[in-house]
Amino acid sequence: MSDTAADNNWTTTIRQHPERAVPDRAQEFLTEGYVAHVGFEQDGRPYVIPMLYQYSPDRPDRLYLHSGLPSRTLRQLASGVPVCATVTELDGLVYSRDAKYHSANYRCVMCFGRGRLIEDDEEKRVIFEEMTLRYFPGRAAGKDYTAAPKAHLDGTAVVEIVIQEISAKMREGGPKGPQDAVEDAPGTRGVVELRTQNIAD
Repeated sequence: MSDTAADNNWTTTIRQHPERAVPDRAQEFLTEGYVAHVGFEQDGRPYVIPMLYQYSPDRPDRLYLHSGLPSRTLRQLASGVPVCATVTELDGLVYSRDAKYHSANYRCVMCFGRGRLIEDDEEKRVIFEEMTLRYFPGRAAGKDYTAAPKAHLDGTAVVEIVIQEISAKMREGGPKGPQDAVEDAPGTRGVVELRTQNIAD
């Protein structure tokens, strides 16, 4: 963890359903996730952009985003404005005998921080190759695909988000309504499973 993260309240308090807080699993959720919804403000308007990202437990307080150089989003993120990145995996839809207790099973991690532009080509190359390996386990540059040439590296912006606060939350299991534990109660209950096997498994 960096000094920046250590100087702040690293774990954000969860107020809605605090019993679902799992701060010790934040790194796991970031490692397994695929899409980060990145929120920031620009010119007085809020934006939330879905993006692929790179994350490694070896650098637990760093998240990496990339796009083409003309990207307004990356320029704004690199300016140091406050950023919120949320990664969510939906595992199942939960139906109950009571309307109120319909729900969903999920894993979610929310990161707050600020970004900076990475300009070193070699550092960018390493990040891209690690990211490719995370999404496509076993694929190696020079063996399974051609390594990015300098022109591609120069034409792609990479922003490092320094995570200052983080929280993780999840729900699992079946419906929890008052009638769901009663075998002969009217109605139906159950879970529609949505979680798919991780590519790395």
